[in-house]
Amino acid sequence: MVIAVLADIVGSRRLDDRTAAQHILDSTIAAVEAEAPLAVRPLTPTVGDEQQGVYRDLGEALTSLLMIQLRLPDGIAFRFGIGVGEVRAVDSVHGELADGPGWYAARAAIETVHDREGRAVPRTRTWIVGAPGQDEVMETTIAASNAYLLVRDELVGAMSERERRLTYGRLVGRSQQELAAEEGISQPSVSKSLKRAGTAAIIEGVAALRGESR
Repeated sequence: MVIAVLADIVGSRRLDDRTAAQHILDSTIAAVEAEAPLAVRPLTPTVGDEQQGVYRDLGEALTSLLMIQLRLPDGIAFRFGIGVGEVRAVDSVHGELADGPGWYAARAAIETVHDREGRAVPRTRTWIVGAPGQDEVMETTIAASNAYLLVRDELVGAMSERERRLTYGRLVGRSQQELAAEEGISQPSVSKSLKRAGTAAIIEGVAALRGESR
């Protein structure tokens, strides 16, 4: 069993330059994969504003998708539907087609994101749905992970573009001094921004996903 991910672009029809936006998305995904090659198949455009990717496990998927969220600039964002379940390829004259209950679950998950965005949690960007037949342990894991994602998305959604860049930098191991030089600001300013953004909670959350003790 693997993790299927569907992503669509938030507000794609309102983008001034859809082609330029796609180039940014493509380069962001490639940069994240270069820093942390976690995907079995990185997010790849399929049709319209949709992308598909596959990950080995839930923790790796959640880590990679967070990194993408943090690295994207203001004005360009993804929604993510995560499906836990079997995925398979169906042969076609047009090449392999993605199929299986994992993809159906990912579709249901992204529809949940759309629904929650339009109600009381507008910063929701990520949701997980398990395909039928999950055991009790996975059902509990999915429920706990969705609770985590609601808070994580709220925290990331409240960050400025610079705060997201700084958080990404710390997540991949750059020092505050290095980030200060890149941003052209002082190290104390970096520290203040990281505290205001809640970066420590984000980093501790990723460590917990990876099963790392800190």
